[in-house]
Amino acid sequence: MRVASTPTDPYSAAGVDTAAGDLAVELMKSAVRRTQGPEVLGGVGGFAGLFDASALLGYTKPLLATSTDGVGTKVAIAQALDKHDTIGQDLVGMVVDDIVVVGAKPLFMTDYIATGKVFPERIADIVRGIADGCAATGTALVGGETAEHPGLLGVNDYDVAGAATGVVEADAVLGADRVRSGDVVLALASSGPHSNGYSLIRHIIANAGIGYGDNAADFGRTWGEELLEPTRLYTSPLLRAIDAHPGAIHSLSHVTGGGIAANLARVLPVGTWVDVDRATWSPPPVFRVLADIGGLSLEQTEGTWNLGIGFLAVVSAEAADAAASTLSAEGIHTWQVGTVSDAALPAGDYEQGAKGVDGGAVRLVGSYAETD
Repeated sequence: MRVASTPTDPYSAAGVDTAAGDLAVELMKSAVRRTQGPEVLGGVGGFAGLFDASALLGYTKPLLATSTDGVGTKVAIAQALDKHDTIGQDLVGMVVDDIVVVGAKPLFMTDYIATGKVFPERIADIVRGIADGCAATGTALVGGETAEHPGLLGVNDYDVAGAATGVVEADAVLGADRVRSGDVVLALASSGPHSNGYSLIRHIIANAGIGYGDNAADFGRTWGEELLEPTRLYTSPLLRAIDAHPGAIHSLSHVTGGGIAANLARVLPVGTWVDVDRATWSPPPVFRVLADIGGLSLEQTEGTWNLGIGFLAVVSAEAADAAASTLSAEGIHTWQVGTVSDAALPAGDYEQGAKGVDGGAVRLVGSYAETD
């Protein structure tokens, strides 16, 4: 008697494990649900996430703000250490913190993970990190996608990206048009490199023959642990500061790719300039140590790393001290680094017209403060 053979799943034979994908969804469900309030409809696993927009009826002229981004090559360090629970917060920081720049409150976010092979626990770790970041910023995680790409990505390779949407009243949008000469520029401390400049970081580490599991005496932990320090999330503290000081915060800048000068120039009006005083802060040890190992001066890295400043706020002079105190009380060290001027531009090399924006002009001046 011939026994019927079990049919072969051609998709599985091609390297795609749909069962593993289903298990990953089950493992992440509880974390995702923690971000969802009654305005999220349909639960987890639908083709599209549904968000009740009735709250927008309370706005006079609601404007939707949207942003999309990824984590970049920082994921290579997470993969090298097989530690995936912090990358999600990095993603939220890169995406949601761009929305608050215009003064918008985030509403919802979706994520996308592409991988060579789905390991359910790994995917769940990544999504739990995203969910934790969403919860911290008041953002609902309404959906996402995990795509298995065998042959295109290695078995242990993955990349993550996301998109978010927020809302702001039309007459409350922050931006360069609100900025005036005499406004004060406040710096908000970063938690480390965040998610920018990791191609340079990895190049320096590789050339020095350092392993991510090696002990880093300067930091009291391994190199990998130091470099995976999650991105600080600024959205909720900034929104509270905006509410606490109505009309005082004129523009915000998220210091990501391009560094301090390029990103501040984008939120200043044409015809204005700022000299950012390096003497007002000391870049944290991680930047100093990496620059030293790479044979670079800190000044040479200013177009790549945030050097200890994750956000910049342009604030009216009379409210600057109060706004700085509010943000410092939120646990974010905040200090003044410069003042906006519309006088004749001094001689020197200024960053302006950054990333296609015809904004103001910014340069860094002086020498960095010594380490504590």
